[in-house]
Formats: sequence, structure tokens, C-alpha cells
Amino acid sequence: MFLPFTQKLRRAGGDISRHWFPYTLSMCGRYRLARKKEILAEIFDLGDDGDWSPRYNIAPSQSVPIVCQDTTRPVRCFSLMRWGLIPFWAKDAKAGYKMINARAETIAEKPAFREPLLSRRCLIPADGFYEWSKFSKEKSPFCFTLDDDSVFAFAGIWDRWKNPEREIVETCSIITTSANALLSDIHDRMPVILKSEDHDRWLDPGFKQIDDILDLLKPYQAASMRRYRVSARVNSARNDDQACVEEYVSETLF
Repeated sequence: MFLPFTQKLRRAGGDISRHWFPYTLSMCGRYRLARKKEILAEIFDLGDDGDWSPRYNIAPSQSVPIVCQDTTRPVRCFSLMRWGLIPFWAKDAKAGYKMINARAETIAEKPAFREPLLSRRCLIPADGFYEWSKFSKEKSPFCFTLDDDSVFAFAGIWDRWKNPEREIVETCSIITTSANALLSDIHDRMPVILKSEDHDRWLDPGFKQIDDILDLLKPYQAASMRRYRVSARVNSARNDDQACVEEYVSETLF
């Protein structure tokens, strides 16, 4: 039986207050999924047992929805997992704070990510993500979406870890790659966005050779995305409402 997320985190030795992360995080450190569970079920071919309400400012260590494929039959499963992968062999939960992302260039080499890459891949649904400029003093936040504002999926990996009470804690990481032309003046990294036609291959447990899947971990085409500036409200993960995604319009003094 799986415990509620906050109870899991407390028993794993985590500090609940720490999940209100500041915006100074490595890419990808904040995103949104503002669609209802019924829409996600239709897009990702899921059952109706998922539990999700729209979120506008999702932060590391929080519970996020992922899509996996059953290992014994071609059926997709919906689950909520803590964002920040804790390897099954980790001694404590602190490892998760450092593993919200996995770099595509080194994911096959890192002990924490190597096995999940081969056998525990997932889709992490989203409809936008945020980034703050890495190359300027002004830390203005931007929202990045597909050009039609549709739902997409990050490439993800997941793992199971047992806390000291022998309770299972499921966690995940978002895979990142080099930035495309739309992001490159803001940040040098971006999350891997998988094309819908590649979802099956990424999830298929039959693909267990690295070369079968690594070619999917590349920057999404810039021409199919858009970006716009949002207000500093998104800087704090305590703010989680529709105002976080509204386009910022600077005040002009006359």
C-alpha cells in the first residue's frame, strides 16, 4: 500500500518545507501541467484511475504524474511519483534533491541512471516549462510551450526506493539535453520533449539496448515551440495558480 506523498517524504527523512524551492535551479527545475486528468487519459491512452488536478508551478520533491507501460502487456499505467530520483541502492532520501534531472549525454554512464534507463523509462506529461536566464543579471522568468499550446511529454526515468521503515517510495527524473535555438540565449539546457510518435518506443520494455533509445534524447525543434515572459510570481513555488502562466506586460510610465 502506497502512502500519501507528504507522509512518504517525512518518513524518508525529507523536510517538507524544502519542497518550496527557489527559482535558481538547474534546467529543468519547474514546469506546469494545467490539464485535467480526463484530458491526460485521452492523450496518453490511459484508464480512468488517475488522480490529478491542474497545476501551474510544479517544483522538485513534489508529487508529479508519470506514464509507464506494463512490463507484461501493452497497457499504459498512470502513477504519481516524487520528482527527484532516489536510486534503489541509496542510503537516504537526500540523493533525490540532486537528481531532478539526468543529462542525456551521460545518462548511460551514471550508476544512478543506468539501470532505470534500460528498464524503468516513463513519460512525464506537461504543457509548459519555465526557465530563468542563465546569461544575464536580470532573472526574468519565461514560459516555454509547444506552438499550439498542446500537451507534450518529457522523457523520464523512475526508480523504487525503500525508506528505513521498509515502505516503498517511487521517484523520477526528467532527462535534459542541449538547448535549441529558442532557448539558447536563456539557458544552455532544455528538457527532452519526445514526439508523440516516439512515445511507444520510449516506453516499450522490449527495447533494452542503449542504442535503441539514445537517439530520442535530442533537442525538440525550435520552430514548433514558443516562449513568452511571465511575472516573478512564478519564482516562488508557493504560488500555484493560473496567474503564474499569464504573459507579463511591463508597466509603461507616460
